[in-house]
Amino acid sequence: MVAFLEIEYWKLSDQSHVKNITIMHGVLSFVISLLLVFRTNTAYDRWWEGRKHWGALVNNSRNLAIKLSSMLTNDADRNFFKQAIPTYALMLQKHLNDESTEHQLDEDYVIPIKHDHHRPNQVAKILIQKVTDLYKEKKITGDQLITLNPELQSFTDICGACERIKNTPIPFSYSSFIKKFIFFYVMTLPFGYVFSLGYYVIPVVVFIFYVLASLELIAEEIEDPFGDDANDLPTRKIAANIKKHVGEIL
Repeated sequence: MVAFLEIEYWKLSDQSHVKNITIMHGVLSFVISLLLVFRTNTAYDRWWEGRKHWGALVNNSRNLAIKLSSMLTNDADRNFFKQAIPTYALMLQKHLNDESTEHQLDEDYVIPIKHDHHRPNQVAKILIQKVTDLYKEKKITGDQLITLNPELQSFTDICGACERIKNTPIPFSYSSFIKKFIFFYVMTLPFGYVFSLGYYVIPVVVFIFYVLASLELIAEEIEDPFGDDANDLPTRKIAANIKKHVGEIL
């Protein structure tokens, strides 16, 4: 519409001051580039930090299972941890994804989950209580108890770090400003570039809008990495791998 008005209706000449509006776009292009780079980098940092924490959960679950496999001789105790360690990853995945579920270990062991309470904390408490009971029953020594403590403590540390990512989104005013900036930047592009591009300004402006808006949408997509979208972290698959690996070890 702008191209039609300037070319066919208003018939503006090359001497029109409207042509100089491109100076504004040249100045603001650097600003919008900085904003979008910061926006996408911040969103990716959140996604990558979440992936690092879930990677640490995988490693710590394996390490805990390896230590327990060398310490425990009772099959019932080994079977408990074989089921309980993966349960923490499963509960953390559902906690971060706001899912509700009831999970049974097997016919012999049942972890009662209260859905109005913090689910990962309940599983962590049961794990630590079981290790403490093993020490009281003299199935493990005090030194072994100290050896197991870092992995047990790391579960809650990882949960807290993931909650910090999930519960601290990018400030709304910041993301809202970028959207408004992109909108007004693109909407004013045709006024100046019609003089040099004519009707070709239509596909050019559409392409520019596609690039700028896509960067913003990509940032929105990955800034919360714990959902079920295609670009979110595969936490469900990671939890399943933890169950598989711990089962092989124990």
